[in-house]
Amino acid sequence: MRVLAAMSGGVDSAVAAARAVDAGHDVVGVHLALSETPAALRAGSRGCCSREDAADARRAADVLDIPFYVWDFAARFTEDVVDDFVAEYAQGRTPNPCLRCNEKIKFSALLDRALALGFDAVCTGHYARLVRDADGTHELRRAVDAGKDQSYVLAVLTSRQLAHAMFPIGDTGKPAVRAEAAERGLRVADKPDSHDICFIPSGDTRGFLVERLGAQPGAIVDDATGAELARHDGVHGFTVGQRKGLGVHAPAGDGRPRYVLGIEPVSGTVRVGPADALDVRSIEAERPVWSSGRPPGERFACVVQVRAHGGLAAAVAEPAADGVRVELDEPLRGVAPGQAVALYRPDAGGDVVLGSATITRTR
Repeated sequence: MRVLAAMSGGVDSAVAAARAVDAGHDVVGVHLALSETPAALRAGSRGCCSREDAADARRAADVLDIPFYVWDFAARFTEDVVDDFVAEYAQGRTPNPCLRCNEKIKFSALLDRALALGFDAVCTGHYARLVRDADGTHELRRAVDAGKDQSYVLAVLTSRQLAHAMFPIGDTGKPAVRAEAAERGLRVADKPDSHDICFIPSGDTRGFLVERLGAQPGAIVDDATGAELARHDGVHGFTVGQRKGLGVHAPAGDGRPRYVLGIEPVSGTVRVGPADALDVRSIEAERPVWSSGRPPGERFACVVQVRAHGGLAAAVAEPAADGVRVELDEPLRGVAPGQAVALYRPDAGGDVVLGSATITRTR
């Protein structure tokens, strides 16, 4: 097969590309230039898409002796990921930019261009596994390394996209991937993992949002009494389940911490209350994507995940024309609109992805 290997400049994508070469594929490496100002990004363990990353990707391609190109997707990334991130926070929701990047950039814009150029698949360094079923469909499964599993942020991929995807390192733990990179002579073997949000290398998400949305004062109120407890500069500085940075100095009546329970962007109100008020038993979500191309049934048991790491519960899902409703067997806390709910098949140990949808409401 002709394979386009997306090379971020990190160890995972380098080893993934190397394994694609070993498998006998005709591999071409490509680095996506996603930042409009790459020189402004800090190199090292925070962020990505810096000039250092592009150079690391090129050196890895040289070691593998494969062609290498840099494709400028900065404008598309800004529109589909960065602008979407800001708009979602402005509406009181909590987006996942890594998930959106997979959906809109790596397996939409990049895959579409790859197919148009005659490639058969896009290879990435994501920690997930793909298994081809007898009927020709592809099962997306959790990675062997549970601590690195990225199936949650890949659950937005359609059956067509999965059919043209490759995740060569999903069956390997991270320490073994680093050891393999060192054996292959790849300089990125010991390169630190990127953390936080790639386009906010400083890690200051609130500052990033304030810079773009400005100050939009509002009130922080007690959910039970409606009493105003403090003022804030914008709902974009908060997310459901948040405990720190609320600016509320008076303790709760029972002496326990307060958490963000709800965000009302129109009025600028942030509602806070006790931890147990965060319990969610029902989730409504829109824009469902089913990994096989269709839902498993009119009503089916599943395991759901509401965050990239953690937030799992057994549930029953009921697809509808415009979304899906999920009833949880046990409550989950801190489930925020804007996040994705990923659904897994329970009879496979909760490893097989059934699909995902974007959370719009919780009860």
